[in-house]
Amino acid sequence: MSETRASRQCVCLVHGFLTHTIMLVPLGIRLRRHGFRTESWGYWNMRCSILVHAQRLSKTLVAMDADPEIDTIHFVTHSMGSIIARAAIAEFRPNKLGRFVMLAPPNRGSFLAAAVAGLIGGIVKPVAELSTSPHSLVNSLPMPLDIEIGILAASKDNIVSLESTRPHAPHTHVTLPCRHSSLLFRRDAAELVAAFLMHGAFPPLQRHNDSQP
Repeated sequence: MSETRASRQCVCLVHGFLTHTIMLVPLGIRLRRHGFRTESWGYWNMRCSILVHAQRLSKTLVAMDADPEIDTIHFVTHSMGSIIARAAIAEFRPNKLGRFVMLAPPNRGSFLAAAVAGLIGGIVKPVAELSTSPHSLVNSLPMPLDIEIGILAASKDNIVSLESTRPHAPHTHVTLPCRHSSLLFRRDAAELVAAFLMHGAFPPLQRHNDSQP
């Protein structure tokens, strides 16, 4: 992919629960080195529904879809950010929608959310919405169809099981030997993300080091 072409492809980065857009900085830098334009999208209220965040993100998508400087809108999301993006696409699907890479997404819910939903789910609404219950919001949302989806999972994830990262839709799946949030900081994860955005497939895995920056 030429630098000119890549620079007209915008990657919308969305962070996870109880984190901040600053967590997206290392990944954003590495994607920009591949020529992509990046936009980090954040949210702060942890008591409102995921759908509230999704409605706000969908308005951003409307503006990006109308931007003549953007040819393609890709998503790269972490954890709950993946679910917000799914709901936003259900609200408004951009004509320029490209590929979707999810890092440690609770596509079928989080076992940790299920464990604490009875305690704090009434106050912190996303916790109940991310439960593994078949009736939870995350298990009721439609998956975007006709879009190339890549999943990066963490083998040492203490929040989302490997099986729960898999969406009910065609996708490509890779597991790295790290923890839930480490995917945002690993060089090999960023290279896998960039490759998927460019080619719609992950390259063959090399030997990975648990402590890789």
